[in-house]
Amino acid sequence: MAPKAVVTAGTRGIGVEVAAELSRRGYAVTVVGRNQEHGDEAVRRIGNARFRQADLSSLAEVRALGAKLAAEGPLQVLVNNVGGMWSKRWQTADGIEASFAVNHLSPTTLTEALLDALRAGRPSRIVDVTSSSITTALLDGLPAYDDIEPDEYYGMAVSGRAKLAHLAYNQELAERLRGSGVSVFAADPGTAATPNAAEMTPEILPPALRPLWESIHRGVQRPAAEAARSIVFAATDPSLDDQTGLVIGPDCAATDYLATALTPEVIASARALTDRAMAIVR
Repeated sequence: MAPKAVVTAGTRGIGVEVAAELSRRGYAVTVVGRNQEHGDEAVRRIGNARFRQADLSSLAEVRALGAKLAAEGPLQVLVNNVGGMWSKRWQTADGIEASFAVNHLSPTTLTEALLDALRAGRPSRIVDVTSSSITTALLDGLPAYDDIEPDEYYGMAVSGRAKLAHLAYNQELAERLRGSGVSVFAADPGTAATPNAAEMTPEILPPALRPLWESIHRGVQRPAAEAARSIVFAATDPSLDDQTGLVIGPDCAATDYLATALTPEVIASARALTDRAMAIVR
């Protein structure tokens, strides 16, 4: 029986490239997305894949998806590719600022729902897609997690703040599961030409970075297939067998340039805020 993989936001952009490569490597792939038409197109392209529709900004839908996937038995790879950054602030159906919900709460919820399936499928791997947008969130020092969002909204910095909170979860989860046969990695794909990137405007940047807009915008012309490489590496490469807790950079090498911001205080405050936010929509 083929090993199984789940890729969220797997119908377009980097996600569909990851799913296609996992399929080529022999995985039976489930791609998750919101749009049925995009899902059908992805399945036709990938071949050995199926589509499961879910709005991953809604934690109720994430929980329902997790329950369905968990009921299907052992799972070998979970790629939490869902995420995004937006020029304008918006709230999810749960009333939560979207960057924090989609980049952090959603993959946290799905991962927790699938832990038993991943244990049953061991050796297995969880790969959280992280982002260099974390560095934007650090321009004014380490972020505080007193509330779900900061006082000022700049999409890239707010997304980076949420990604840092999720990286804190990722690193804690790696320690929690150490020795269990479930490895936990984060992978930074780098910049890429994705549907989300195509929607960005200069307002997504904090004012101090807006003079750099043209160079940043040129950076997101990189093919999504190239960006997928670090994620696929984290999900499948034999050199990572029996390892956990690594952050894999765009060059497919382990790096600590994002995790250096994870002080004990940041980890503790992010965990406390996550618990409070989850309680709101439980």
